[in-house]
Amino acid sequence: MQMTNYAGYMGKVIRLDLGSRSVSEYPWTDRDRQLYLGGKAMASKIMYDNFTGSEKPLEPENIIVISTGPLTGTGAPSSSRFNISTLSPQTGITTSSNCGGNFGHYLKKAGYDALIIAGKCEKLTWVEIHNDIIKFHDAEELKGLCTTPTQESIQQKLDEERGCEVKCGKVVIGPAGENLVKYASVFSNERAAGRAGVGCVFGSKNLKGIAVSGTHEVSIYDPQKTHELFEKWVETLKKHPLTGNQLPKMGTAGLVTTMQMRGLLPTRNYAKGQFEDFELVNGETFAEDINIVNKGCLSCPMKCARTVKVGNHEVKGPELETLGLLGGGIMNNDLKLICKWNYELDELGMDTISCANTVAWAMEANEKGLWKNGLQFGKTANLSAVFRSIANRQGIGNELAEGTRTLSNKYGGKEFAIQSKGLELAAYEPRKAVGQGLGYAVSNRGGCHLNGGYLVILEGLGLNVNSQTPHAKADLCMLMQDLMESVSSGGQCLFTSYALFPSFLLSGPNSFVTRTVNAVMPYIGPAVRLINKYPRAIKMNLPLLPHTYALKYAVGMKMDLGRFIRIGER
Repeated sequence: MQMTNYAGYMGKVIRLDLGSRSVSEYPWTDRDRQLYLGGKAMASKIMYDNFTGSEKPLEPENIIVISTGPLTGTGAPSSSRFNISTLSPQTGITTSSNCGGNFGHYLKKAGYDALIIAGKCEKLTWVEIHNDIIKFHDAEELKGLCTTPTQESIQQKLDEERGCEVKCGKVVIGPAGENLVKYASVFSNERAAGRAGVGCVFGSKNLKGIAVSGTHEVSIYDPQKTHELFEKWVETLKKHPLTGNQLPKMGTAGLVTTMQMRGLLPTRNYAKGQFEDFELVNGETFAEDINIVNKGCLSCPMKCARTVKVGNHEVKGPELETLGLLGGGIMNNDLKLICKWNYELDELGMDTISCANTVAWAMEANEKGLWKNGLQFGKTANLSAVFRSIANRQGIGNELAEGTRTLSNKYGGKEFAIQSKGLELAAYEPRKAVGQGLGYAVSNRGGCHLNGGYLVILEGLGLNVNSQTPHAKADLCMLMQDLMESVSSGGQCLFTSYALFPSFLLSGPNSFVTRTVNAVMPYIGPAVRLINKYPRAIKMNLPLLPHTYALKYAVGMKMDLGRFIRIGER
């Protein structure tokens, strides 16, 4: 086993070759850990070192990197995240999709910081990993199964094989991944590595799923200081208006009303930013009429996920993006239908964002006479059948499975194909938040609301700075991108960074604080630009960013704000 002088890490990265069914250790040094931390930054370095530039997303030469962060498994708030990185079939460039659930936790229990998956299985296969034991299993009997039955079947096989209930983490694909739907996702429990088609790449490798378990424990550098920090951090999150009130009460659905008020809610395929029936699909209605109980990922104090009833099943409810895009995006005001579709798309293994945007584009293309496909805004009776046709690539579903960029190249309508680099935009109308629009344009995976710096938190969901001014937006976009990439690479949910914005800054668009911030915005840019240009000069830590302290106390890594920014910058 590779060794490391840091706590938090397991000290081992392995490479699985699916074609030869061989396993080898991949060199990853403490110097690499200092520079790239883990998660997406780690995966980016691995892909950079292994790609020649000639690889295609769905060819065996493409690799998949599943990586954790050093805080994964330490008990840090919301630290169960893991990343799946690869070449995207939607964009053709490198991408990364972040996921909750418990797979990252169990990957480290098995003794690994990351898996590199190369090659292609001869037939549909699932992989079992338990400590140093790695087995390849025939998955032909799982072919065509949805994501929940697949995970249940793998769990049953493991329990039978070992003669006990096996505690493990699983990642799987559904029919959409098997049939190479370009926006197919990978699922762990009910959580999704949802965007950019990582499930399609799994399918191209005939990889139905992976199950990991083990007996290793994550070490802590300074247990006492770490425990004290984490306790204080949780209390801070519980007292914050976003992480302690809105997210626990309504989840991300609570943002629907705010977005409506700011003109940020995509409506009729982004033709406008307000939906007249928003009150029928917002977080308040969700909490009152639909929600059964709140759920959270491992070690999460916020518990932002909703549980809803669909038929006889109690399942994870839709997030903001799904509510917005399968609501006003296609002119639907039936909240129960959105919950049903969200469940169906999760079971089929598809990204709700790209799927909803593709259907909305098809509705507009049909309306404009570019592609007669029968889909119409506000007509929802047949959409469940349409989703199944996409997952199975049947009928018009075979074309819808390609996404908006491919469809608009074929039929026209590029001007209303709402995508960046081939990835459909998330549920934030960019014309009412120019910083968020810039983020969509420069995001390294395309139309992602998070990888572009998430400036909408400043422009409409929190601080309420002038959403139309360009002042300082480019500089803030760059800084926020770097900070958020570093938070993610540590293994934590990005919601843990909301504490960067103290509650007094979230006092409404007409408050004295907001007016003051807007007044000084023209002068903020040069200061932020200096931080971006010379991050190594920043030797201090910010109490509002506990992530740097966590890396010092839990991992034993020398860390300050400047080093933290530079990890994301890489």
